[in-house]
Amino acid sequence: MAGFQVFAIEPALAEKVRTTLKSPQYGHPAHVELAAGYGPCRACLKQFRVGKEDRILFTYNPLAGLDDYPSPGPVFIHAQTCAIFAEIGKFPEELRSLPLTLEGYGKDRWIIVRERPSAPDIEGSIERLLHTPGVEYVHVRNTEAGCFIARIGRDDVDEHHPR
Repeated sequence: MAGFQVFAIEPALAEKVRTTLKSPQYGHPAHVELAAGYGPCRACLKQFRVGKEDRILFTYNPLAGLDDYPSPGPVFIHAQTCAIFAEIGKFPEELRSLPLTLEGYGKDRWIIVRERPSAPDIEGSIERLLHTPGVEYVHVRNTEAGCFIARIGRDDVDEHHPR
């Protein structure tokens, strides 16, 4: 298999949210709260420590720069700066226990294929989706909430210009 890379939100975008407490893409106010439920930070892709870490909720369009049609939704990041996930060929360990849906997108943001892998089959699912004809990139979503978690692309592709 050609390798893959899981892309978190851009570090500059995360820092702008932290400093302005607004969605950089929309200008909507962001909300800070103590983590009360499970879920990952969209920057480091680690789960929040419930009752111990503050998180920021804001509106985010994961398709900005990939498609003209916006697809905004709510996401969380740590209130304190954290290390952006940037490992090539690895799926974030702390996401494995979550209910995940992987969606393979093609041209014009069209979903070509969708899978709900078990934790041990995540890499196999990524491989199948990235080898499906027409798939340009994959979105990782929370199956229960439907929200965007991260994007997966081939490791030979610039993160802002997936093929």
